[in-house]
Amino acid sequence: MCSQVGCDRSRSLVDICGQRHFQALVSDALAVPLRSGVCDACLSIAVIHHFSTQERRLAAINELVRLLRPGGRALIYVWAMEQEYNKQKSKYLKEKKVKQEEGSAPGNLQNSEVSDQVHAGKADEDCGFFTEKNRSTLSVHRNRTAFHSQDLLVPWHLKGGSQQSKGVGKSSESPAGSKASESSPVFHRYYHVFCEGELENLCQKAENITVRSSYYDQGNWCVILEKKLGMIF
Repeated sequence: MCSQVGCDRSRSLVDICGQRHFQALVSDALAVPLRSGVCDACLSIAVIHHFSTQERRLAAINELVRLLRPGGRALIYVWAMEQEYNKQKSKYLKEKKVKQEEGSAPGNLQNSEVSDQVHAGKADEDCGFFTEKNRSTLSVHRNRTAFHSQDLLVPWHLKGGSQQSKGVGKSSESPAGSKASESSPVFHRYYHVFCEGELENLCQKAENITVRSSYYDQGNWCVILEKKLGMIF
């Protein structure tokens, strides 16, 4: 029998999983409360690019490896610095007008409906958001444009966060300077966007793994790792 379990630092997201009859638990990606070698496969989608140092990003990869059984595989997706690759623009740059909050990841990795529910009323303290009060001097990215630095903050503009219908707040993109954006809550989320080859090179520093493939997919760099046979921890 195949069993699947997810984890997230956001209690709100985990609660939504429960409402949809999925198994999920509140957890830090650097310390997942599961036994070593218990997973046949692990997915890390749009997670590792939120860690602010290379040491923490590598620690997150090593934690995935710890969870895998020997021969098990992990798929990792991170946001790419190159949103135009092989003379083709990513979906992120092409879709100028979408019904999705600012900061949505390339390839539609972020689910706007789920995000609406998580942030109806206020931001979850564990979601990795920065408010105006604690925002650092990092540059703030302009949504749906090319990146100019690897470390930046992405603004999420939430529309109608205080209004709820059936317990779900409505959110959408609001142009900067508009009345909607001025009245909407704005949260800044940290990203480290990866350059070509960076994710693969980082993974090669991880313990007891083989990089099976590395590729680009709609504005994301991706790798598939395999844990070496005979390695438990």
